[in-house]
Amino acid sequence: MKTFRAVRIREPGDVDVLELGEVSLREPGAGEVRVRVAAAGLNRADLLQRAGAYPAPPGVLPDVPGLEYAGVVEALGDEVRGVAVGDRVMGLVGGGAMAEALVVHHRELMAVPEGMALSDAAAIPEAFATAWDALVQAESRMGDVVLVHAATSGVGTAATQLARAMGARVIGTGRSAAKLARCAQWGLDDAVVALGGRFADEVMARTGGAGVNVVIDLVGGPYLAESLRCVAPRARVVVLATMGGGVATLPLGLALSRRVTLKGTVLRSRPIEEKIALARGFAGAVLPGFARGALRPVVDMVLPMERVREAHERMARDENVGKIVLAW
Repeated sequence: MKTFRAVRIREPGDVDVLELGEVSLREPGAGEVRVRVAAAGLNRADLLQRAGAYPAPPGVLPDVPGLEYAGVVEALGDEVRGVAVGDRVMGLVGGGAMAEALVVHHRELMAVPEGMALSDAAAIPEAFATAWDALVQAESRMGDVVLVHAATSGVGTAATQLARAMGARVIGTGRSAAKLARCAQWGLDDAVVALGGRFADEVMARTGGAGVNVVIDLVGGPYLAESLRCVAPRARVVVLATMGGGVATLPLGLALSRRVTLKGTVLRSRPIEEKIALARGFAGAVLPGFARGALRPVVDMVLPMERVREAHERMARDENVGKIVLAW
């Protein structure tokens, strides 16, 4: 066992329960590697975990947050192929990314795009893999009109870029006109300020009454019913988060008459086999877009890990556009 620094959640609560401590990690086993973490992206799930509302899945450190990381491979277990000490890598984990090191299966690793800073790479895995997985589940294709809720978030900025790369037109919602205005630089076609959670009438106006083909919903709660008011026939709605509430009213008449497909999805609790499949598919389909310059992580700011409380406060106030990254 080796000891590394880590962000620890002392107990469920406000930001004052976050502190720097230590964590002990075992040596990598068969098929595993140890990664020296350079930076980790902050996600809403970390805020929920800190508050005691989103516990880590079984087998994951329960009090070390962090779902995505970028770093350098520093140790190999047996039966590792295609990975070498010194490789720059990034990836998704069920928790524990806000530690100086992680032990992960080598098939879950993704290569950091050449020339990209590790602090930028740490903003890729959760945002882009989540968005890509949702767009694939929604069967998004060229010519679709895609509605992205919380378009200024990390996943929202990623979904915008990916949907545009797929040949779709993208409409984004948010609560701040100033923040939404910045989204045009990474491809948002239309921005709708969701005043009081209302946006359907404006979305219908922007689409000439035709409605949208795909909804990527990072808000949940009352947004679900409002979304169904502005979808086209045979629309596909994918709900990824419940920032706006975990309970929604489903207007069945609209869902039935417009033959809507509704899906819910989450990455954190998936079994390792599915996470490996996602990493391999993402590496082949999406990573080349960063090398070409067609995609880029949107980083709101990079803070030292010691300022994790400040990072949580900034996200809780909804001040960020894109990802907040914490670096060692």
